[in-house]
Formats: sequence, C-alpha cells, structure tokens
Amino acid sequence: MQLKHGLHLAYCTNIHRGETWRETFDALQTHTLAVRRQVCPDKPYAIGLRLSNRAARELSEPSTLLAFQKWLEQNQCYVFTINGFPFGQFHGARVKEQVYLPDWTSPERVAYTNLLFDLLAQLVPQGVEGSVSTLPGSFKEFVKNAAQEREIRDNIWRCVEHIAKVSNTSGRKLHLGVEPEPLGWFETSAETIRFFEQMRAEHLNDSRLEEHLGVNYDTCHLAIEFEEPQAAIGALRKNGIKISKLHLSSALKVRPTPEARHELAAFADDIYLHQVVAGTLKARRKRIYKDLAIALSDFDPTHIEWRVHFHIPLHSPSTAWYETTTDHVEGVLDMLKAEPSLCSHLEMETYTWEVLPPALKNRNVVDQLVAEYDWTLKRLAARGLF
Repeated sequence: MQLKHGLHLAYCTNIHRGETWRETFDALQTHTLAVRRQVCPDKPYAIGLRLSNRAARELSEPSTLLAFQKWLEQNQCYVFTINGFPFGQFHGARVKEQVYLPDWTSPERVAYTNLLFDLLAQLVPQGVEGSVSTLPGSFKEFVKNAAQEREIRDNIWRCVEHIAKVSNTSGRKLHLGVEPEPLGWFETSAETIRFFEQMRAEHLNDSRLEEHLGVNYDTCHLAIEFEEPQAAIGALRKNGIKISKLHLSSALKVRPTPEARHELAAFADDIYLHQVVAGTLKARRKRIYKDLAIALSDFDPTHIEWRVHFHIPLHSPSTAWYETTTDHVEGVLDMLKAEPSLCSHLEMETYTWEVLPPALKNRNVVDQLVAEYDWTLKRLAARGLF
C-alpha cells in the first residue's frame, strides 16, 4: 500500500506455497485478496511477489502476463518488488542451505534474476521504483576459492548491466538488493561493504553500480548478527550503498538456559536453516552455529544470549523464555522517520508460518498477515509515515 513520503508497504507472498504460476496465482486469489479486503479495501494495494524460476518462466508467456496485468488493474493491486532469493521449491520439503542454489557463480541465477526484472518492468506502475531481492552471492561454505568469488561479482555485474538496459528501455527505475544473511557469503554490514568496495574497484566510476545495485536490509538478519540499526545502516550509507528494500522481520532472542533450550526444540524444523549466533560477556558475537539443532546439541556456559534465525510474526509478544528482535525493526523505522528518503520499499517477511510451533500458529494465515499489518501500520503511523 502507499504510505506517506512516497513509501510503499507489502507483505512477501513467499509465506504461501507456490512453485508454478498457477499455484502462485491461486494464492494471490485466495489469500492476498482476503488480506487486502481487511487492511486496504479502498485504495491501491501493493503486492510483494515471490516467483520461483518456473513460475517466472510461465508468467513470461505474453497471454499469461497480460491476464495478470488485467487482474492487477481489476483488483486495484500493483507489484513494486519481487523476492528472487529462493530459485526453486520453498515449502513442504527440505530447503536448508540448498535455498542458495543455484548461487551467483551460476548462469542459471543470472538468467532467473534477469527474467524477474523483465517481468517487473512490465508490472511496476509508472513513477514507482521496482526492486528485486536476492541472496548474498552464495552460502559461505560453498565458496572455496578466489575464482568463485570473482564469478559471483562478475555475474552480479552482468545482471546490473541488464537492469540498466531494462530501466532505460522501460523508463522505470529498477534495482537489485543483495540480502546479507548469517553464513551468507557476506553476512555483516562490514562484509557487505567489502563486497561493494570490490565491485567498485572492478567497475571504476560506473554510475550503473550505484543506481542499480543496493542492499536488501533484513532486520531479522542484522539483528541476529548483534548489529544495531544506526551503526549498520549508517555504515552502508557512509559508503554510498543504496538501501534497495527493507525487510521488516523479527527473530528469537534467548538466554540459553536449560528451560529455553527445551522450548527451542519446537523450532528446530527440517525445512529451513535456522542459524544461531551466540554472544558472551566479552564478545556480543562469539560463535555462529549453522543450524538450531547443532546449537542445541552443544553446551557452552559462557553463552549469555542466542539469536536464532527463525522469522516469527512481528506481533508476537515476548514470553517467559524468549524475547524478539523487534527493537531492531523499531530502530530502523526511527531512522526512516528521520530520513524518509532512506528507502521507499518496505516488505514484511515471515515466510515460516507453516513451521511455526502451535503456540504461535494460533490463527489462519490471513488473520496472521492482518495482525502483522496492524502491528506495522501502528508503528509507521506513530512516526508520521502512515
């Protein structure tokens, strides 16, 4: 939906199953319109679209794309952003670190992302920027040598060149947002800045880099890394890095007591990767575990806090054994209040609805999303942004 100061807010439809275009469209018809009727019935409604590679190829058929454009118009909906992180199946089967494949060493990742921009240029309204979010190059353990690192940068640059051409042809302002994530090839603000420095060194004074490549700043991911919004976003901005999109999402923050560890077992699903960053008195970010099950099998008495990569609903309250990282979300919104031009794209992303423990999954997905809108819009309104 349209907010003040030219901002746009949507929820990411990766919360719904859908690997084919038919499945994706059915979810839009069934769930997205139901949410729209409750939160934004009378004004243009924004959709944060998730398209798998297969769905994108099917949507690119001219008759299918035209039918979707007509559907958007008939329902007063518009698309301003696409989640291009998961290439293939994202629900109902083991995803874990395979969500990074094909990564940016692969021409398949380039072709997929280019196709998303081809589609976005035909979907985003005139005068609205368009963004696609993607993985941070690769998963750390997949990158073995400097040749792969160079492949990642070269392939991302090929995509930037394509985005620039599509932007010029369509008259739309389009940009790609790489998304730092725990154990991604770059995961912290400092590692992200180093990546951009390398890109700039290889493409000196090429304005296309600044215009069409930025960061998809996920508040869950950076909070897990024990980063603070003012410092992290401040460092990115100081280094001239565009904030392409803001993912509004929240993680678990716990003291790893025996009781908490027992409760956390309910969050250790077999579908998604739930990295855990452990902090001690001497170091806020002391150790990172690849997955929650691995962390639960270890015991280190020096750990005073765990931050767990499990996206939980923004409106979820703290309990006796865990807190949430919504303070990071609020910190980012404070920065947006001070500088609304910081980023015009806001997207709520809680894709884990299917694997939430019963205590958190106590309503249907539409009511869950409406509650997320309610939480977010209240905080935007309190800052004069809605």
